[in-house]
Amino acid sequence: MAEFVAEYGSIILIAVKDTLIMLVLSTGFGYLFGIPLGVVAYITDHGSISENQVINSVVGWVINIIRSIPFIILILFLIPYTRLIMGTASGTRGVIFPLVVSATPFIARMVESSFNELDQGVIESARAMGATNFQIIWKVLLPESFPSLLRGMAIATITIIGYIAMAGMVGGGGLGAVAINYGYYRYERTVMTVTVVLTILLVQLIQAAFNLIVRRVDKNK
Repeated sequence: MAEFVAEYGSIILIAVKDTLIMLVLSTGFGYLFGIPLGVVAYITDHGSISENQVINSVVGWVINIIRSIPFIILILFLIPYTRLIMGTASGTRGVIFPLVVSATPFIARMVESSFNELDQGVIESARAMGATNFQIIWKVLLPESFPSLLRGMAIATITIIGYIAMAGMVGGGGLGAVAINYGYYRYERTVMTVTVVLTILLVQLIQAAFNLIVRRVDKNK
C-alpha cells in the first residue's frame, strides 16, 4: 500500500483535481449556454408565449445534431476549433471546449423538459396580469421549475463525469487519463480499481448533494 501511494498517490490527486476543474468549468459554461438555448426552444414552440416555428426548428435541429454525435467522435471533430479557442487540444484545458459543446444541447433539452412540466395555468395567469415575455421567463418559468432544473443538473453533471472519463482515451486529463495510461496500458489493476472507486464516490457525493438541495427547495415535498 505504501509503495502504491508513493508511486501513484500524487498522480491520482492531480487527476482528481483536474477532473473537478473540468467538471466545474464545463458544467458552468454548459448551463450558461444551455439555459438560454432551452428557453428559446421552449418559448418558440407551438402554442408557447413567443411562437416562432422557424427559430424553433433551427434550434431543434442544432440541438439534435450535436446530441446525436458520440462524444469521442465530437472531440476528434472539434480538434482544430479546440486548438484555435483553447490553444491546445489535449490535456485538461483541451477537453473543456468539447465538453461544453456536448453538454450545452443536452442541458438545453433538460431545461425545455423542465418547463414543459409546469402547469400552463400559472403561465396563463401571468399573461392575464399583463406580464411581458421576459417577466414570465424570469419570474415564472425559472422559479417554478427550479426543483426540476436542479434534478436535471444532477443528471447533467453525472453525465459530464462520464464524458470526462471517456476523454482520457484521446489525450484528455483527469481520472480517465490515469485509468488508461497507468491502469490499462501498464496492466496496473490497482490503479484501475482506485480510479473506478473514486469516480463512483464522486458521482454518489454529487447525487446526494443535489438530492439534499432539491428536498430543501421543492415546495411540494
